[in-house]
Amino acid sequence: MRTITDLAGDGGPRGIFDELSKREVRRAALTAVAVPGYQVPFGSREIPVARGWGSGGLQVTLALVGPSDRLKVIDQGEDGGVNASNLRRLVVGHVGCAEESDTREASLIQSRHRIPETPLRADQVLVLQVPVPEPLRAVEHDVREQRRMHSETDYSRMWVGLYEDLVRNGVVTKTAGYPCVVDGRYLISPTPIPRFDVPKLDQAEHLTLFGAGREKRIYAVPPHTRVEPLVFEDVPFEVEHTPGAACRHCGSEGSYLVEVPSVDGSVTWVCSDTDFCVRNREKE
Repeated sequence: MRTITDLAGDGGPRGIFDELSKREVRRAALTAVAVPGYQVPFGSREIPVARGWGSGGLQVTLALVGPSDRLKVIDQGEDGGVNASNLRRLVVGHVGCAEESDTREASLIQSRHRIPETPLRADQVLVLQVPVPEPLRAVEHDVREQRRMHSETDYSRMWVGLYEDLVRNGVVTKTAGYPCVVDGRYLISPTPIPRFDVPKLDQAEHLTLFGAGREKRIYAVPPHTRVEPLVFEDVPFEVEHTPGAACRHCGSEGSYLVEVPSVDGSVTWVCSDTDFCVRNREKE
């Protein structure tokens, strides 16, 4: 006869992501690598973070990370952000892998809205959290029409949208999530990374995986793959840059800088990538 203790179990941890779910994510990731830029559907699971707070990236990370990995999690370049700290603690507590802040030493990097300044190697994997994976949603709301446009590589409406933006404002004002074509075929939204980071995806050494939990989609940019932003022949693609701006901590002028208001009302600049900034200061 079974006792109440047997029915209740031992009360030990059960994990937040079962092995079958991990296998499904891995299969979707393999398909995404085989067809660069294609949005692969997967069965997004309920995990202990709210949808919209990195649930897709977290599931991809949990499916790939192992006890021997060194995990780095950043939120807009910062290792100490609330989102980054909570996700890192969650994964490390579940898997038992090591935490890492040095980009060079990490084997797997999960990021929200930034690609590290330090170029990644072939033995590293970058996982990006994705709020809205469909780049055509801004110009077409019908899902069936979106699928047709992707299948026929019909991206004329996106070109028209960029042209209207250019005519209206004199420049293309779209910054975060700038639309890009992967391997000459599929249009993707590279998540809300700044335009500054888009060139880092082109012919990169590392694998980049994009996970969208709410939309239940995974897509990828494999190593050594062409990633080309949509640009007009007579309007070159430009990244964010403020002439004369430099990080107040390390003095860098070539990294992605963010504004920080001072007490006196003035504005100073700091590196978005905190690990890159710290290592620059150590060199001085």
